[in-house]
Amino acid sequence: MKFKVGDEVSVLDEDLSGVVKKIIGKMVSIETNDGFLLEFPEPSLVKAKPLNFKKEIFSHAGLSNVVSEKEQPVKRKQPKVKAKERFQPTMEVDLHIHQLVKSTKGLTNHDMLTLQLDTAKRQLEYAINKRIQKVVFIHGVGEGVLKLELEYLFGRYSNVKFYDANYQKYGLGATEVYIYQNNKPN
Repeated sequence: MKFKVGDEVSVLDEDLSGVVKKIIGKMVSIETNDGFLLEFPEPSLVKAKPLNFKKEIFSHAGLSNVVSEKEQPVKRKQPKVKAKERFQPTMEVDLHIHQLVKSTKGLTNHDMLTLQLDTAKRQLEYAINKRIQKVVFIHGVGEGVLKLELEYLFGRYSNVKFYDANYQKYGLGATEVYIYQNNKPN
């Protein structure tokens, strides 16, 4: 960068600035704001921005223009939802045991099944209270014990209907629950 005598400069990597007093080859002497004369290699200096720099940047827009621009209403665009996505479930609950606990060490099969069913019941109650219409419970294929217990659990609710979830998305290991919104929850 080319400097000339009188340029205001700042020193890179140091909290120093000043005015260029003389230039000899690649060495530049500056007088700091405190009155000290110091020499620096040319690459360690940058031209300082003038105090009216901000005014120069924002001079094209007056305060009234900015205020009127901010007062104008902004049209918010609704995201377009494809028909296929509109019917997708709004909530997914993964009941795989490794998703529910850090370690299965010390848990019996009965403990794990109870934990999974308690989680399913709690999430179903949450969905009913929050008026979420569709929930997919991902239980996996396995031996089918969890799926059978879930069907028994869902069968105790009069305001839900359940069926196998979308095979393309979840395979055989998921059940979708549809919650009727006009009935009172149990």
